[in-house]
Amino acid sequence: MLSYRHAFHAGNHADVLKHVALVQMLDYLIQKPAPLYVIDTHAGAGRYRLDAREAQKLGEFREGIERIWDKQSAPKTVAAYLTAVREMNPAGELKQYPGSPWLAKRALRTSDRLRLFELHSNESRLLAQNFKGAGREVQTTAGDGLALLKSQIPPPSRRALVLIDPSYETKADYANVLAALKDALKRFASGTYALWYPQIAKIESRQLPERLKRLPATGTDWLHVTLRVHAPATDGVGMSGSGMFIINPPWTLADALRDSLPWLTEKLAQDDTAEWKVETSADKTNQ
Repeated sequence: MLSYRHAFHAGNHADVLKHVALVQMLDYLIQKPAPLYVIDTHAGAGRYRLDAREAQKLGEFREGIERIWDKQSAPKTVAAYLTAVREMNPAGELKQYPGSPWLAKRALRTSDRLRLFELHSNESRLLAQNFKGAGREVQTTAGDGLALLKSQIPPPSRRALVLIDPSYETKADYANVLAALKDALKRFASGTYALWYPQIAKIESRQLPERLKRLPATGTDWLHVTLRVHAPATDGVGMSGSGMFIINPPWTLADALRDSLPWLTEKLAQDDTAEWKVETSADKTNQ
C-alpha cells in the first residue's frame, strides 16, 4: 500500500510537535563546526500549500499550526519554530507550511548535507521540484528511505541527524522502523535518530515506545515525548496524539520541551484530556 500523501495532513498537531523538536535539534547540532548530515527517510513534498485542495479537504492545519502561528507569547522553543513558519509566509497570512526538508535546509550551513528520500511517485516528483537549484548540499532520491539508509551511514563527518517519519499505513511499517534502527545503530551508534509515530488504537503503536527502549545502544541515551490533544475515539478510529522517540538527543532538548509543552498543549487541546509527557533514559536510571 502506498496511498499516503502528507499534503492532506500538513500543519496538523502532529506536525507541530515534530517540527518544534526538529528545529530545536537542528539549532543545537549546527553549533559544532564539523559538517552535519541530515537524512530524511520519508521526506514527502518538502513544503505544502494550505490553500490547496488537499490541505483544505481535511483542514487538519486548523487544529494545529493555525491555532498558534500568530501567538507572540510562545515559549522560546516554540517561538523558534513559529519564526520558521512565518518566514515561509512573509505577507503575514498563513498560506504555506514547511515540511521537515524545508526546515532542515533553512538551518543548515554550506558545509552540511541534506539527503531526502521519498517513495511515493507524486510526492518524490514534487520534492525534486521544490529543491531544484538548491545546490550540491541537497540531494533528493525517489526511493525507499528506510531501505537506503544503510547506504548513507556513517557519513564522512561522523555526525548525522536521521529523521524517520513513515505513514504507518500497515503493520509492517512498525516492524520496518525497528529493523532499520537496529541495523543503523550497529553501523553508526553515535548518530541522532528521531522517529515520529502516531498515537492510534493499533497495538503496534502502543507497544512501539517500549520496543524502542529495548533496542541495542538505546539503554542509556534516549528521549521520548508525546502530545495528546484529545481522548481516543470510542470506535478506535483516528489519531488522538503523536510521539517522538529520539536516540542520542541533544542534551538540551528534554528541558526545552518540558518548558514549552505545557503552553503548546493548552493551545492545541481539543478536550480536557489533552496531555504531554517527556521521559528520558536518565529519568529511568534515577528511579
